[in-house]
Amino acid sequence: MMRFIKYIPLFFSLVQAKQVVQDWDITYVTTNRGLNQPPKRGVGVNNKLPIPVVRAELGDTLILNVRNSLDVPTSVHAHGIFQHGTNYYDGVPMVNGCGIAPGTNFTYEIPLQQSGTYWLHGHAAEQNFDGLQTPLIITDPNDPYQVDEEYLFAVDDWWPITIKESLAILQQPGGLGTPFVYPPQTLINGVFGNLTKPVTFEPEKTYRIRLVSMMSLPLWEFAIDDHELYIVEVDGVLTKPKAVNVVRMAPAQRVSVLVRAKNTVAKNYQYHITVLDEYVPPIPGVYPAQFDGAVVYHPDAPMDIVQSIPSERFDELSIETLEYEPMLEADQSMFLNLTYGFTEEEIPFETINLISYQDSLVPSLFSALTTGERAINPITYGPQTNTRVLKYNEVVEMLFWSPTELPHPMHLHGHVFQIIERGLVNDTTGASRQRVPATGFSPLQRDTVHVTQGEYVIARFRANNPGVWNLHCHFSWHIGLGFNMLMVVGPRELQRTMRLPPAVVEQCRIQGIATHGNAAGHNSFNYMGAPDLPFLEAALPEAAAKLAAAGGSI
Repeated sequence: MMRFIKYIPLFFSLVQAKQVVQDWDITYVTTNRGLNQPPKRGVGVNNKLPIPVVRAELGDTLILNVRNSLDVPTSVHAHGIFQHGTNYYDGVPMVNGCGIAPGTNFTYEIPLQQSGTYWLHGHAAEQNFDGLQTPLIITDPNDPYQVDEEYLFAVDDWWPITIKESLAILQQPGGLGTPFVYPPQTLINGVFGNLTKPVTFEPEKTYRIRLVSMMSLPLWEFAIDDHELYIVEVDGVLTKPKAVNVVRMAPAQRVSVLVRAKNTVAKNYQYHITVLDEYVPPIPGVYPAQFDGAVVYHPDAPMDIVQSIPSERFDELSIETLEYEPMLEADQSMFLNLTYGFTEEEIPFETINLISYQDSLVPSLFSALTTGERAINPITYGPQTNTRVLKYNEVVEMLFWSPTELPHPMHLHGHVFQIIERGLVNDTTGASRQRVPATGFSPLQRDTVHVTQGEYVIARFRANNPGVWNLHCHFSWHIGLGFNMLMVVGPRELQRTMRLPPAVVEQCRIQGIATHGNAAGHNSFNYMGAPDLPFLEAALPEAAAKLAAAGGSI
């Protein structure tokens, strides 16, 4: 095993924190992103796509000045940032606030108390699907993994139809709609994957490569020919170095790897970004698709071409966090059935435990702050939010259960969770069960876990961040169809410690949204007028079953 950890002289820690100011005018941008497909109306910043990468240092404060030049509300979520004490800046409309009204300004002031690889994206009406997203890189001068240089690969898919058009297709009666008739193309760092740029290596130097999956749907893999990759960061959490040949990424996940350059310039090599066709219908040139870039040691050196590219699952159960934390002992466990349901009209919805999420009439954080002792009752937030109220600092075990033909990258806001166990849902013998050691092992912590079709995953987290936090699938289509629920952590502690900034409340006033009371806006046990919880059948209609058998998917 190569040694990467270095001790940092004390003077490096004396860097003064600063404000990192970003001025974002969120605008419509009609573009095809340079692809061979029709243009669509996307969502960008300052009339441009892609949005520039945002970089900062640990201890800085991100000042994000937003002007909403759209004709609908917008918001920005700092994905993976815990927002300790600033839950109202988590950026989910009708959960942490009311979104940013059209034609108005709003400023996020986010203390950056974590280092690592993150991203900023829209969380109003899944606007990230249409372009509102960019990496957020937070460096630490005292990072134990010191490198000579680093590279970033942010990968996303650009569809020729909007999220609104996609959801309309998916909700055709009978579950027969498929947006795959309008296939996407892959972008790498904002440009078509075939145009991916070379990287330069110098002998015996160490490079950090940051991988960010801003995909709306497919998996992808990263590999460098004849170079070993050492995983050192997963979703912002440092890990012990783990040697691999390839890294598989699901939507919303981030990974950093270290690569030690060779000691000679005799050859150049290739890196590969491969989009997989797992769980999506095969489309020539789309699923699967392979994009190759050059790793240049010397401009005149020959290119070393390999016969095969490695491919394998990401083995989370074998990776340990760098800072030791043993397996958490659960105080409570929740069973989360990741499935879909259908109305009587056979309109499909995505669900957790057959509950398809709908917003309340009052932002859920405001309900937690204004309803006194009723804030500990999940019904306060409305049954259609599928809310769980958690005691401050208790350890929660989540059993993600995916019994259908669809996988789900499950993301929890405000926390990271330990990955404890995986297996198959139809395994009655336990033969597929894989679990981390009970002692002497520090389980991987991350904020987004990919639960493959027909699989279960057990994850545990400590509810140590008071606030109202989303737990949702990070497929854009799925959250758009209701695949979401809420975790209300420590409402009593929240009421004692949090005060809403006036600008947060003002956005609700502008839009005529109530700021006090339960899901219906009442300061009592009266829930008249709250959103209805639709009755959903779990049975798969015959038409949708035929679509699934033919390789279609939602």
